[in-house]
Amino acid sequence: MSKITPFLLSSVLLIGLAACNNAKTTADSPNSTNENGQPPATETAQTNKNDATNEVRKKQIESDMRARNQRNDAMGDPNVRADGDIESQVRNKLEANIPDGRLTVDSKDGAVTIAGTVPTQAQLAKVEPLAKQIQGVKDVEVKATVAQAKAN
Repeated sequence: MSKITPFLLSSVLLIGLAACNNAKTTADSPNSTNENGQPPATETAQTNKNDATNEVRKKQIESDMRARNQRNDAMGDPNVRADGDIESQVRNKLEANIPDGRLTVDSKDGAVTIAGTVPTQAQLAKVEPLAKQIQGVKDVEVKATVAQAKAN
C-alpha cells in the first residue's frame, strides 16, 4: 500500500498539469498565440463575463495565485518562476480584470506573449500593464486585437 500512494499522487498531479497546459481565459479563446480567433457571439461574451466575475471564480483565482507564490517562494529563488506558473498567473490576472476578453497566454523564459481578442481599446491597453504585475515576467508582447462581440 505504501508504494502505491506516491504513484497515485504523482498520477493525479501529472493529470492536473496536463489539464492546465493551455493558458486561456475562456474555452473559446484561440489555441495558440499565433492566432487571434474570432470575436464571440454577444451571448457567449456575456456568459464568459458572468463566469469570470462570479465570487467562486474570483476566490479560485486568488487561491491559485497565492498557492503558486507560496510554492515558488518555498522552493528557492522567489524571483524565478516556471513558464507554466507565469502563464497561469498572467491568465488569472487577465481573466479577473478583463472578464470578457478571449486571450491566450504563452511564456518562454519570462517573455510573455498574449494573443486573442478584447472588446474595447481601453481593455487592450490594460493587457500589458496587468501582465507585468506578475512576478517573473520580464517582457510582454501583445498580439491581441480589439473585436466587438457579434450579434447572433
